[in-house]
Amino acid sequence: MGNRMINYIWFFIIAFGMIFGIFTGRGELVSKVVVSSTSSTVELIVELVGIMCFWCGIMKIAQQSGLTDKLAKLLKPILRIVFRETSKNEHIMGPMIMNITSNMMGLSNAATPFGIKTMQEMEKINNNKGTATNDMIRFLVLNAACIQLVPTSVISIRAACGSQNPAVIIVPAIITTGTAAVMGMIYCKILEKYF
Repeated sequence: MGNRMINYIWFFIIAFGMIFGIFTGRGELVSKVVVSSTSSTVELIVELVGIMCFWCGIMKIAQQSGLTDKLAKLLKPILRIVFRETSKNEHIMGPMIMNITSNMMGLSNAATPFGIKTMQEMEKINNNKGTATNDMIRFLVLNAACIQLVPTSVISIRAACGSQNPAVIIVPAIITTGTAAVMGMIYCKILEKYF
């Protein structure tokens, strides 16, 4: 239902813009903009693919060199405090740590399968099937507002768009995503008391 509604909204915006352009006598301008935007989109995607491959390679090196394992060891004690109910279950903690580590490195595509596996394992020990536990909600919030040490996707987009210094956003990204993660956990704790 949600995806269908978004599709309707996008269709309405595009159709309205095109019809308005034609009725105001700017049909030629509309067609020029459509053609130029599609070609620039293809160029951006080609540039992004190359840059994303580069960053995925860097992250693969970090994984094979043991950097992500060290990060996972640092995260484990913190996650045991945040997820008290499920922290003793290794079937949950394994994919959870990999999900959060991948998100911290800016590899959200790699994090998704681990996030799904974590939720499936949490549901297995859930006494009230179909209703999210506090740990499930906390994990979902942490997954959505995870600290990003290297925001590879944003850096790639900035580089593809010709930024002079695409990595300048690393420190602001760490600050903002760190704030979002901490505030998300605080709000979860507050809301747990009332709901």
